[in-house]
Amino acid sequence: MPIPTLRSALFVPGSRPERFAKALAAGADAVIVDFEDAVEEVLKRQAREHLAQFLQQTDTARVWVRVNAPGHAEHASDLAFCASHPGVVGVVLPKAETCAQLTTASQAGKPLWPIIESARGVLALESIANGPGVERLCFGSLDLALDLGLNNGTPSAEAFLDQSRMSVQIHSRAANLLPPLDGVFAVLDDAPGLQRAIEHARNLGYGGALCIHPRQVAVIHAALAPSAGDLEWARAVLAASTAAGGAGAFRFDGQMVDAPVLQRARRLLDAPQG
Repeated sequence: MPIPTLRSALFVPGSRPERFAKALAAGADAVIVDFEDAVEEVLKRQAREHLAQFLQQTDTARVWVRVNAPGHAEHASDLAFCASHPGVVGVVLPKAETCAQLTTASQAGKPLWPIIESARGVLALESIANGPGVERLCFGSLDLALDLGLNNGTPSAEAFLDQSRMSVQIHSRAANLLPPLDGVFAVLDDAPGLQRAIEHARNLGYGGALCIHPRQVAVIHAALAPSAGDLEWARAVLAASTAAGGAGAFRFDGQMVDAPVLQRARRLLDAPQG
């Protein structure tokens, strides 16, 4: 059975149970209930209780959970929670830095999305990408910039981060993982900036992005959708292929068309349209 396209993964704080249903109704391809950064230390255990109650009352709900990082006092309890609830369909593992951490997290029996957000994580990409249970990688740009001491938002910092984005994509592809997700865009009232960021990630081979507000979802989906011009080109290329009798290579509109070009055209037509 084909795996559904995943373009957006919306975070919702585990300490805000009144937002769970709203997040699931926001149109995101996945919802991540956050037990980590969005939850104050004193509310960590309560966050698990909130989600347990919600899943019991809403048996059709399916969510991912960002557990607390390896080494945190609640990490093991978070993983045990994920293992025991069918409504939790996967684990988002922050601060992923070693294959041993993935081995521990995989014992929850759920697919894993490690977040690469430290220098150690970048250097361990090969072992992380090939670790047990890993379905796709996520890129934690904000935390990585902090770890590296970058002046976030500057051209120099973005150039540095893009090197790591490329490494995440290369290792994802080499390990035959699903396309990675880019990090969150932290400015909530800058839709054009979000669109540019998502288009940039798309051009680097990313399948989508993590997000922190429901109104970001539609912008992400629109930015990832093929343009009308791209769709027109794809249809024309495939029509020309049919007219050429399925030839392995042929000339179309001044360029040579062969198998990779035809594959790109099919991907464009198969992609979600916003």
